[in-house]
Formats: sequence, structure tokens, C-alpha cells
Amino acid sequence: MRRNSANGWAMIFCASILCAPVMFAGCSGEETPPEPLRAVNVVRVSSTDNTGQIAYSGEVKPRYETALGFRVAGKIVERLADIGDVVRAGVTLAKLDPEDQKLNSQAVRSRLAAADAAYQQAKGDLERYTDLYEQKFISRAEYDRRLTDFNVTKAQLEQVQAELAVTENQADYTRLRADHPGVVTAIEAEVGQVVSAGQTVMRVARTAQKEVAISVPENKLGELRAATDIVITLWAKPERKYVGKVREVSPVADPVTRTYAVRIAMAQADGDVNLGMTANVYLGGIRQGNTVELPATALFQQGEDAAVWRVDTDSGQVSAVPVEVARYFEDSVAVTSGLTDGDLVVRAGVHKLFEGEQVRVLDTREP
Repeated sequence: MRRNSANGWAMIFCASILCAPVMFAGCSGEETPPEPLRAVNVVRVSSTDNTGQIAYSGEVKPRYETALGFRVAGKIVERLADIGDVVRAGVTLAKLDPEDQKLNSQAVRSRLAAADAAYQQAKGDLERYTDLYEQKFISRAEYDRRLTDFNVTKAQLEQVQAELAVTENQADYTRLRADHPGVVTAIEAEVGQVVSAGQTVMRVARTAQKEVAISVPENKLGELRAATDIVITLWAKPERKYVGKVREVSPVADPVTRTYAVRIAMAQADGDVNLGMTANVYLGGIRQGNTVELPATALFQQGEDAAVWRVDTDSGQVSAVPVEVARYFEDSVAVTSGLTDGDLVVRAGVHKLFEGEQVRVLDTREP
């Protein structure tokens, strides 16, 4: 009897062990709750047909800047101007050692005295031989010889006089003078330096006419030509506005930046406009066509193209849409293609999304 009961308890224990995995397996079959959808803020696309304004930063420069140099070679012994000095026309800016030019002038003056003495002698001989020829005391050949001697000495005298004028000019060229009023913008040679003829020593800019130098990309030259009004402001004095006009567009692009140098003339530039100041050039009246303005945070790079995430209103999934950016602003971008009115575009967190991901629209705003 005891043996049968013991066997019964053993069978029950074994059955309970075999049933335990089944019970635990049944408990683990419960489904895990799905992850919540990612919440996103979106903007609703609304295109506008407007006339905008484009800004470029530039630098105030003179229209005319002259590189001045001595017309003769020599050693600089004195410099009378510094950078920033305002000079008048004709004022002396620097001097060369004049000793060599003085010696040349003295040598030519000595030759001039000799040539003048020979000329006076030939002139007197010609007058006397003219009287003798008229009285038939000398032949025609003798008279012609005296006349030839006179003409030769006269030509030699005129030649030496011209050489003296040249040497005196060269002596005067040892003084570097300003050809026009302006301001000294650069010094490229110092006292004690030996310079050659024509070597730049100073640069003087005329202050009467000022302009702003800007660089324009090649795909924006059409907008530059289409601008109907140009306004210039200074970074130091933003409240002052000056009327601008395109004066010059470089025909060749810069080999490094691939931009075109443009000069914008400033009308009625006053004393507040100094050379080297930072200026902003605003090109107004440019028709931009249908554009969509989006937050800059909505843009991301997809390969070589710019793109945004568009939310499908039916499925709630996002898809990457390539867009063409017309221009960049401080915190937004203007898009000209790729989107239509009413599209929902994710405005932030674009780098955390993936193609086809289902999202939950948290907030919809106007761009």
C-alpha cells in the first residue's frame, strides 16, 4: 500500500515538472506594446509671387587709385608723406638723391657754353664773308662753306639746349609729386632704398569719387542686371542710405572664387564714407517669381541635392523631396521648385528621420 502511494506521488511530481514549461510558455506569449510614433512640427507650404531684394557685402574703394613712382632711378633720401595723409595736387611726397642729376646738368651747361661760342664765331664769320661775297672778293664756294659752318654750329647749339632741358627735367624728377588731390593709401618704398624708374613708391587714391566693390556669382548676374534700384548702407552707419549704380562688371571671373568683380558707384558720398569701410549693397526690384520660404532647419542634404521631408496626410509617412534653393537668408531659405501649395514639410529634427517613417504631426505652422 505504501509503495503504491509513493509511486503515485512520484508520477504527480513528474507531471507537474513536464507541465511547467507549457505554463510559462503560455505566459510569455503576450504581445509587447508598439513604440509611439515620432512627433514632428511641420509647416504648410504656401507659395508667393513677389518682388524681392538681394544683399551683398562689399568694401568702399576709390574709383581712381594711382601708383606713383619716380621717372628716374636713384636712392630715396626723404619721404614726406605717410599712409592716410591727405595731399594736394603738386605737393612733394618723396625725394631722390639729386647729386648725379646736378652733375649731369653742369656737364651739359659746359657743352652749351662751348656750342654757343662756336655758334657766335660762325655767325660773325658768315656776316663778314657775306659782305666779301657781295663785293666779289670771294667765290661762291667759299661763301657756301662758311654758311654750312654756321648752320652746323647753330644745330649743335639747339641740340645742346634740348639736352639741357632734358637734364633739368630729370633733376626735377628727383621729386615725387602728387598729380591730383587725394589720400595716401600705401607706401611701397622707404628711405635708403634704391628704386628704378617707374617703380611704385606710393599709391594715392582720389576721394572725390567712391564706390563699393562686391563679388557676384555667375548665376546671379541676371539678377544684377534686372535690379531697378540699388541702395548702399554702411555697416558703421546703417541709418545712412546712398543711391548706387552699377558702373563696372568684370568680363572675366576670378579663377579662385569663380565670382565676378562688380563696382557700384556711390552717388553723393559724403565725409562719413571712408575708404575701406564695410558696406551692404541691396539690389531691389528683382522679380523672384513663385517662391516658398521655409525655415533653414527644414533643409538637409541628399546626395548632391538639397531636400526636405514631406508628410503624407493620409498615411502619415515622410518622404524626401529634392528642392531647388533660390537663395539663403539669415534663418530661412527660398525654394523655387519641388513643392506645391498645401504640402506639409517637417521643420526640425530632419536628420533623425528615414524614408517611409510614420510620424505624428504635433503642430502645423505657416512658413
